[in-house]
Amino acid sequence: MESTTHPPAWKTLLAFAIIYFVWGSTFLAIRVGVREVPPFLLAAIRFLIAGLILYVWMIARGERSPTARQWTSVSLLAILIFVLDYGLLFWAEQRVPSGIAAVMMATIPVFMALSEIIILKTQKLTVRLAAALLIGLGGVAALMSSSLNLGGAPIDMLGAAALIVASISWSVASAFSRRLPLPPSKVMSSGSQMLAGGVFLTIAAAALGEFRNFRPSTVSREAWFALLYLIVAGSIIAFTAYVWLIHHEPPTKVGTYAYVNPVVAVLLGYFLGGEALGLRTILGTLLVLISVVVITTTPAKKPAAIFSLEDSA
Repeated sequence: MESTTHPPAWKTLLAFAIIYFVWGSTFLAIRVGVREVPPFLLAAIRFLIAGLILYVWMIARGERSPTARQWTSVSLLAILIFVLDYGLLFWAEQRVPSGIAAVMMATIPVFMALSEIIILKTQKLTVRLAAALLIGLGGVAALMSSSLNLGGAPIDMLGAAALIVASISWSVASAFSRRLPLPPSKVMSSGSQMLAGGVFLTIAAAALGEFRNFRPSTVSREAWFALLYLIVAGSIIAFTAYVWLIHHEPPTKVGTYAYVNPVVAVLLGYFLGGEALGLRTILGTLLVLISVVVITTTPAKKPAAIFSLEDSA
């Protein structure tokens, strides 16, 4: 809900800068981390710690812990978001450049639009939406196709498939979240989801044998710093800025981070990560962003709830 009081302009600008650039930079931090730490384990550590901090903080402030029914909903969303979405994103970044991963994950609004048409029935398939969906899928095709003569190698097919499944999983979770009983506090809801997600990711990491050969003493300071950055900046500071913004600014304005994050990730991957920036990447990014802008500015048939969890890496 938008606040009736207007905060100082510098606070608003700072909050936007955080969700634009911090969330955009998390993709490169993931790429750095998974070079040395198994992906599901890295994600598990990130969300266990961040979720525990948010959960304990809210309990200390007097918020009630989720009920048994709410924990069931939280657990379902945690599997969809953290195991299938973030787990697959972290896994895919072993095979796909961080900037490209961000662009692929920017297709979430495409799959959310499809879920609103098919599952929630809050959208109709208009010519505008159909064109936007085709443009977005065209951007993905440009990144994946080996037949298009765009220069640069197409992205790894297994990594691309994992990112597509991750995006679909997030869109399904977003659709479910509007119908499931969740804690009324956005921070408690998200903290409990992160905490449950961290637990499920730990189980997944153990099942995949990621603990077997992992030696923390061999991990470089660079990788540990990447993990610390993901926990503190990506999951706590940026999420706090996001929650603050959605209480003071229109949702459509806050949602502009979805256009900026992929661009930030691509540029950081190029300048700091040594990732390629050819015609294929530029064209794919441009098509996906056009699709996202059109879809997110298309009015729904009826108001839809804002999903409370961070929509980023």
